Amino acid sequence: MIEDIPGVGKTTLAHTLARLLGLNYQRIQFTSDILPADIIGASVFDAKNHAFTFHPGPLFNQMILADEINRSTSKAQSALLEAMEEHQVTVEGKTYPLPEPFFVIATQNPSHQIGTFPLPESQLDRFLMCIELGYPDHDAERQLLTGRNRHSLIDTLQVQLTPDHLRQIQETVTKVYTSDALLDYCQALIDYTRESSEYHTGLSPRAGLALLTAAKAWAFMDQRDAVIPEDIQAVLAAVAGHRIRSGNNNSEAVVAPLLAKVPIH
Repeated sequence: MIEDIPGVGKTTLAHTLARLLGLNYQRIQFTSDILPADIIGASVFDAKNHAFTFHPGPLFNQMILADEINRSTSKAQSALLEAMEEHQVTVEGKTYPLPEPFFVIATQNPSHQIGTFPLPESQLDRFLMCIELGYPDHDAERQLLTGRNRHSLIDTLQVQLTPDHLRQIQETVTKVYTSDALLDYCQALIDYTRESSEYHTGLSPRAGLALLTAAKAWAFMDQRDAVIPEDIQAVLAAVAGHRIRSGNNNSEAVVAPLLAKVPIH
């Protein structure tokens, strides 16, 4: 999930990623009146065959951009829950698998902006990470001001990975080694969030798996075949910041007590 103010390039980033990965991409604009059927699809009565036929919605693509997800109500947001967790949807008692690889990128505006609805904890916990883009630096913004239209530049990008190659990378990441000592550190971080009075809610088992998976991916990108504590520390804010509640809304500040008070043995 990408949370930031409008206009910093959240949608462009998602479209660029889909293009580079060679994935079928669909943007869904979330609004206050969108319905689950607008996302998942619906069964329509076929008068010729006297039967209902399921018409898949935009969710049936490899990469979904849930744009401004917090501008919709929790009813529409819930349409993504089964898809994000199990890569399938169930309509009228029948289950339909989603294409592989499948993942959701969501953008949301800051909660203090007009017309936003908070995401429930069950929704937040399904996002591997929550990141912010921020404003570009001086040189990057100059290139933005003097360069070509960014949407036309996306069309010139060449596919860098095939879906099959992407699945191979995902499988390789799962095989990155984690020692018992590393798992002890990971569990110590999780336990601290559950036991400390600094947090209103602790990390769930799903969050623990997400933290370990993200750390493995971080090690893989650094061309290492084993996870070290610094990998967990590098991804902790992005993975845990939106999951645990405290008196601070900044992800780095939220996890600062974890990094300071949980020792590495």
